[in-house]
Amino acid sequence: MCASCSSSFPAPGSKTDLEEGTVLTPRFNADGLVTCVTTDAASGELLMVAHMNAESLAKTLETGEAWYWSRSRGELWHKGATSGQIQTVVEMRIDCDQDALWLKVNVAGDGGCCHTGRRSCFYRKVDTTDGKASLVQA
Repeated sequence: MCASCSSSFPAPGSKTDLEEGTVLTPRFNADGLVTCVTTDAASGELLMVAHMNAESLAKTLETGEAWYWSRSRGELWHKGATSGQIQTVVEMRIDCDQDALWLKVNVAGDGGCCHTGRRSCFYRKVDTTDGKASLVQA
């Protein structure tokens, strides 16, 4: 993680400032991450859930393109840099206590977002029959 990036955002203030204020003060967890939900700007379709650290959030704000922190690879990840599926941010929202982000994006390339080649990472649903869970194609 970028050592100087932790100072990119001010520390969260009071509960009122956090919930009603106009200053972006993300509350990163103990691992230095916030959860980020990403949807298609036009359709609202849920595309993926990922994580951001201070550096990836700062790069997203600076470039207008989605950057994430890959927990599995332990590195900064510019979505679409190798696949062409660049996510251009149309709108960014933060939840009430500033510990989760919501990106509304336009996706370049083939429009996919999942490393399996699918449009969305949420391509299976959990079916519960007779109290047993199984996965089925959505």
